[in-house]
Formats: sequence, C-alpha cells, structure tokens
Amino acid sequence: MDAQSRGRANEFDPADQWVLNPHTGDYELRLNHSGGESAGTSQASGPRIPNRRRPVRDGGERRGTARDGGGERKGTARDGSGERRGPARDDHESAPHREVPGQRSRRSANAPRKQEGSGQGEAPGRRGRKAPKPRRKKALLWTGGTMAFVLVGLSAGGYALYQHFNGNLNTVDVGSAGNKNVVDPDAPVDILVIGTDKRTGKGNEGYGDKGSVGHADTNILFHVSKDRTNATALSIPRDMITDIPDCTAKQPDGSEKFIPGTQGVRFNQSLGQDGRGPGCTMDTVKEITGIKPDHFMMVDFNAVKELSTAVGGVKVCLAKPVKDPDSHLDLPAGEHRIQGEDALAFVRTRHSFGNAGDLDRIKVQQQFLASMIREMQSSDTLTNPAKLYDLADAVINALTVDSGIGSVTKLATLAQELGKVDTKNITFTTVPVLDNPAERVKATVVLDKPKADPLFAMMRNDTSLTEVEAQKKAKKSKQDALLKGPKAAAADVRVDVYNGGEIPGAAQTTVTWLQNEQGVLKSTNKANAPAQIAKTTLEYAPNQADQARALAAMMGLPGSALKQGTTDAEGLQAMELTLGADFKGAGIPITGPAKVPDGIQQANADKPECAK
Repeated sequence: MDAQSRGRANEFDPADQWVLNPHTGDYELRLNHSGGESAGTSQASGPRIPNRRRPVRDGGERRGTARDGGGERKGTARDGSGERRGPARDDHESAPHREVPGQRSRRSANAPRKQEGSGQGEAPGRRGRKAPKPRRKKALLWTGGTMAFVLVGLSAGGYALYQHFNGNLNTVDVGSAGNKNVVDPDAPVDILVIGTDKRTGKGNEGYGDKGSVGHADTNILFHVSKDRTNATALSIPRDMITDIPDCTAKQPDGSEKFIPGTQGVRFNQSLGQDGRGPGCTMDTVKEITGIKPDHFMMVDFNAVKELSTAVGGVKVCLAKPVKDPDSHLDLPAGEHRIQGEDALAFVRTRHSFGNAGDLDRIKVQQQFLASMIREMQSSDTLTNPAKLYDLADAVINALTVDSGIGSVTKLATLAQELGKVDTKNITFTTVPVLDNPAERVKATVVLDKPKADPLFAMMRNDTSLTEVEAQKKAKKSKQDALLKGPKAAAADVRVDVYNGGEIPGAAQTTVTWLQNEQGVLKSTNKANAPAQIAKTTLEYAPNQADQARALAAMMGLPGSALKQGTTDAEGLQAMELTLGADFKGAGIPITGPAKVPDGIQQANADKPECAK
C-alpha cells in the first residue's frame, strides 16, 4: 500500500502509532490499550492494517509485548549482542501504558492550533510547555546508515513489524572477509556499499549489462571514525585496473568454493565474475587500500528508484540542460526534485557531465547521495511515520547484507553508532587514478599511487578529511606527547624487528632498510611475531625514550604505536618493533598526512552542488 492510501481517513498503519521522544530523538511505537491513555492524547480504538498480519491479541491486549524502561520485550531473554536466546512467553496481563515525555496529542483535522502565548486550542488538562528547540539530526549513509536509523524505531515498534522487515532482509555469509560482530564501540567502522549492475525489477532492461550476474558497478567504502565525529565515503572506480586476490564464496548448499585470483582486470569483476561473491569484493578493497571492511551492504538498480520515491524525491541541481538518449535523462538547467526512473537515469548517465566518463559520473552519484542523506534527515522525513515506514520497507526489500548485520536488531545497533556522525563531517572522495598508459583508446584507469597512498594512510590512521573539534584535541593527546623530546643518533638505536603483519619477509626488508638507508646498524631480524597484530607497535623502556623517538621519526610511527614500559633497560637490551597489518613496506610511513594531499577530489555531504 502506498503512502497516500495509508493517509485515507478510515485506514491505519502501525507507523501511524509512532511518537517522537524529544529527549532521545528516537521514534517509539505507542500501542493501543484498554485504558491508561495519556492526558490529552486520543487513541484509536484498534488500527486496521489492510493486507498485513496483525499482532496476536488476547482480550484486546497485545500478547507478550510488555516492555521495561529500556524498551526490551519482557519475557524474551537476550544476550549481550541483542540476539534472542529463548522464545517469548505469552503475557496475558495488560501491558502498562508508558507515556513518552513531552508527547504531543494527535489533533483532529478541524482542531484549532494553539497560538503562541494564547493557550487557545490546548487539550483540556494538558499543561502548556515550550516547544523544544530544533535538533540537528545526525545523518547516516544512504542505504546502510539511514535505513538503519529508520529501523531503530521499527525494531522497537512491535513484533509483527519486526518480523515483517526481518523476513525481507537478504543476507550473505562472507566468512573471514567481514566482522562477525556488529560493531566495536572503541574502533572505527568500515562498511563497503556496493551497487550492482544486475537487471532486476520492472523497467530496468535498459540499464547495465544484459544477462549480468551483478558486477560491482558503484562502490563506496564508508569509514566512520573511532570517536564517531566524522566519516569518509571513498568511491572506488569500477573501471580501475587492479589485482583480485584469491577468495572463497559460500555456495547455496553451504559449501565454500575457492576462486583463484586474477591480475590486471577491472575492479568490477571482483563481484559476479567466476562466481565471486561480496566477500571477494571486500578482500579486493582490503588489497587496494589496506583497510579491511567490517561489513557490506549491496543494492541493485531498484534501490535508487524505490528509495528516491519513498522520501518524496531527491533535490538535484544541473548547471546545464541534459538530454541523454542512453539513460533517457531529459532535464533543463536548474534545481529539480527527481525520483523513480528519473533518479536512476540521473545516477546512471555518463555522457552528460564533465568529460563524459565514469569518474564524472562518480561525482554526480556522490552529489545525489549527499542530497539523499539531507532529504532523509530532514524534518519532513523524520517526523512523518508513514514516510519512514515506506523508506524502511523500500530499503529492506532492495538490500543484501553480510550475516554479521543480518537482522533488523543488528542493523539498529549499527545505526546507533553511525547516527553519531554529523552531516557536515561526512566527506565524499574518490580513489586517485590515472588514465591507463597501456591503452591507446582510454577505457580504463590505474591507481595513482603517489596520491592514493597518503589518502589510504589517512583513512587507516583514522584521520578525518574534515577538521573537527575532536581531531584538534587529539593532536594534544598524552600519547602524542611521547614523540616530543630529544632523539638518539641512528648509530645508538638498538631494535629487534618482528613481523606481525601480512607481508612475507617484512622484518628482513625493514632491517635492511634501517641499516642501509637510515644507519641503524644495531637492528636485528627476529622473524615472525607469535601472532599477527593490526597495528605496528614499538615497546621500549623509559631510558630508551630517545631511541624510540628517533625510530618513530624514521618510520613515521604515530604516538599510539609507542608502548613505554615501567622499568629501565639493562645492558644491551634492545627495543622491540612489531610490524602490524598497517605496515605497507620499508620506507612507507605508518602514519598518514595530517591534511588531505593536494589534488584529492572532495565533496561535503552538507553542501549542495550543481552537476556540471
């Protein structure tokens, strides 16, 4: 049923029972009860939900849905991850009504609005209060975060709704390519968003490759900082030539298929080709950037059409008129609100902007996604329960995720972390590339390593592409203070090097570099560490601090890599340097630059731009 149908006078939807809690910013479902109504709040006598399964009720009351103050369903045991550990018991007692603080009454269509300061039109017995100050809603990523924000309300909104959305969510087990946990609250979060070129759904015959199993057509690595103050959305060109590593893909019968790697092919072949699944695309992203995605979210063409329609259209701006016979986009210059087929045509056109290539299409897609984020976080969407319901329904039906976030509850947990990021601190950028020098007719691109490596290092080291207050404070942290002070001469630095990373022979190549290039002759290869580690560390004694600072400067180690002990070293005791997964090679700094290198394309999610 569409939003207009739900708005008719005698039809109701579960979403119509939502109320906004101004103290938390969350939507909470207000269920009907036989008594105990809030003062000044009229309740419907029993919503009729056409074509949807209604929750089971006993004597007019909803069974098994009494909730405690935390919003958990009573009678349903849960573990720390939020997963249900046992069946919910039927609760035949009437659930007590819990009033949302500051809840507003539902006016009838003819009820007069209260004039400011007049007190007229106020429900009898209802105490007047000042209107809450407008709150700037935190934006999340397009399908993933914004959808999960919607589900924060839906997952607490009743078992029937939970089952409806949960049953329509598609999941894929990516094994070791992803993170089994939803999120680590004390670590950055990296989500790979994949838009495939698979032709599914009515009206999509003119897009993508005919008969395609679904290649990685649009790819964005969404990096959310550890402190949740900022995020970077990194677009990866589909036509970038790269090496795809060996990977495994789960088969329908539960078995795993080994797929050998391929060298020198387009990035988009990391999905679909030779039976590769999303886990193979995640492995390829890790190979290119050094960043292991925690989760993936995948959509096809339908997602753009359905999401743009669900939010009532997305605002875009054209610096010039566009009439593209391939995508069928036909719009004059200026601002437009587009949805459905026009929205899909807008993000698919590649001959209408810039140099008529894929890189310019990526910029247009970034502008569209940024506008969609702003639309989704607007008051018109967030305060419209029916629109929120349509939005969640559209996303769930179009979305495929890894099993680590493969339920509404898990997505809602993820949303609570992503929702801390403010729109103004979300930056879109693109992997720096160059035209492929091996081609006479330029059809593909290759990685521009001098520009790409510093950008990847910034993301690996959780450095924001936008200056935020928390980042300024971090520069003055206690850990960074360890880097300040006198440095020992290279000849006086004594260090044992262990390889705890993923590059074979890294300890030996580092020792060779230290001795031949830096003059650290007292460096020793200690081979492999007992276990692999994510971050490079340097352990040293207090009386070796000058040596540690010297070695950190040579290798570009951040302050967080330094681990000072409590007792002084004796005799010829050496420091211990353990190379982690963030180590990319001798002479390549572990830390990224503090500022974005010159020539890196950027766009802010909070600032509208016109497509050129």
